[in-house]
Amino acid sequence: MNPEDDAVGESGEGLQVELFHPDTERKPGDTNVRKWKFDVHPRVFPVACLVIALFVTLTLVFRSQAEAVFDAVQTGIFATAGWFYILSANVFIVVILYFALGKFGTIRLGGVEATPEFSDFSWMAMLFSAGMGIGLMFFSVAEPIFHFGTVPPFFGGVESRTAAAGSAAMATTFFHWGLHPWAIYALVGLGLAFFSFNRGLPLTFRSIFWPLLGERIYGWPGHVIDVLSVMATLFGLSTSLGIGVQQINAGLAVLSGQFLPVTVPQATWVQVVLIGIITAIATLSVAAGLDGGVRRLSEANLYLMGLLLGLMVVVGPTLYLLGTFVSSIGAYVGVLPELAFWTETAGGSGWQRGWTIFYWGWWISWSPFVGMFIARISKGRTVREFVLGVLLLPSLFSFFWMSVFGGSALFVELETAGTLVDAVDADVATAMFELFAVFPLTVPMSVLGVVLVVTFFVTSSDSGSLVIDHLTSGGKHDGSVVQRVFWALTEGVVAAVLLVGGGLTALQAASIATGLPFAAVLLLMCYTVYLGLAREHEIMASAEFAAWLERIEADGAEDARLDAATGDSAAGID
Repeated sequence: MNPEDDAVGESGEGLQVELFHPDTERKPGDTNVRKWKFDVHPRVFPVACLVIALFVTLTLVFRSQAEAVFDAVQTGIFATAGWFYILSANVFIVVILYFALGKFGTIRLGGVEATPEFSDFSWMAMLFSAGMGIGLMFFSVAEPIFHFGTVPPFFGGVESRTAAAGSAAMATTFFHWGLHPWAIYALVGLGLAFFSFNRGLPLTFRSIFWPLLGERIYGWPGHVIDVLSVMATLFGLSTSLGIGVQQINAGLAVLSGQFLPVTVPQATWVQVVLIGIITAIATLSVAAGLDGGVRRLSEANLYLMGLLLGLMVVVGPTLYLLGTFVSSIGAYVGVLPELAFWTETAGGSGWQRGWTIFYWGWWISWSPFVGMFIARISKGRTVREFVLGVLLLPSLFSFFWMSVFGGSALFVELETAGTLVDAVDADVATAMFELFAVFPLTVPMSVLGVVLVVTFFVTSSDSGSLVIDHLTSGGKHDGSVVQRVFWALTEGVVAAVLLVGGGLTALQAASIATGLPFAAVLLLMCYTVYLGLAREHEIMASAEFAAWLERIEADGAEDARLDAATGDSAAGID
């Protein structure tokens, strides 16, 4: 496609055919500072580093006060803004379905001639690994069992530790891991992919606001948006890494007590050491790049997840698990309309603060990371294909995963003299390994579980480093390895500091606090993405664009005729 071939529309404006770029001559990273093998934005990079350094310093210096501060932040946000989180998450689902199922669904990310960069399998593997791999491992047993032992207040009157409590527990777990989080990821990924691939703008959050800000996205309004994106990404990712390393520590403690001469204790210092070791391993994958490192590890993760899932289905109560999957989907669909808008307002017990509000804040704070990563790997897919792929397939996989592991745990509690509820209450990180101890193949599944969390840790760190590098390098797609290694190390440091400064409470507070301002950004983003897609659809529906397509098809047919004629002549010569 050539911009010089653009026709002139009825409005007199040039019809831009080549990726429909906006009228700007700016290029990603055109004002960057290049020094010491770094190629970074002169405002976003230093401001983000300064804020991170200040946070790390204050948390380490005031360790005794840090935990109280984190708890106060979490409580304050829940008391004043819990309703805002609930409402926003539902808006995101409605908006993204409108984009996919309406007239915008046929728009292709990257332009009409774009083709997917990755196969469907590789694409889905990277979606799972980036989206919530560590969380699935950590909460797939712990959450259903927790809700089984302490029924959410939404299900008033349901007695704990009963079959009805099990149904309520699975419906609640599906609610937290299903359509809502993936709708947030799909919205962010769609906006980033569209404005980057279809408009030629930098692959950063500022670009999504082009319809409102225009060239001002390259000024301080855009700098603020990208700094917020960096902070949300960093703290959301650090939450996942902190949770993952707690589970690795729990798994090693279980295994070392049986097979190693030295027992690995469950302690913060051990988790900090593990973060250091695994972050060091992650730098090797970072150096290998997106295709050589992240893609291969993501595919390996998917195979390992399938192996662990298959083992659990075989050694567990197979028919019970299949029944749990079907019935839990029904329970989820049945309560979804009311549960999605429920707020624990009158006489609240604080349950929603520790679960739904935490999750929504976590997903929103993760959205720049996961959304940008999904955008980066989704060029060439239509809006409908993108949204339905990101929204439905991972949700169904998550449902089945939770049904197998959560269902097995509920079977132990309901059909045997199980003690998983007490084990989860004592230490939520040990939940999956306590489940493995009940069934055959305990050791292989425990080892596989630890390996999976480690590989998810590495791919999350890699993907996060890639995303933050995009944000802090002015949207460039080809940042240096040194920069990605720098951000991988930074993510590990922040995760370790959060663990030292307050453990799981600090991790939850960091996600909720960074997710709150970003929820407002995402709501505004719904409108800007609509404006961008509407303009794209207007161009594609124009007579000028149809005429351009006819010329392209005619040129292609002529080229094919000439090729055929050349081939016939050659055959005659032979």
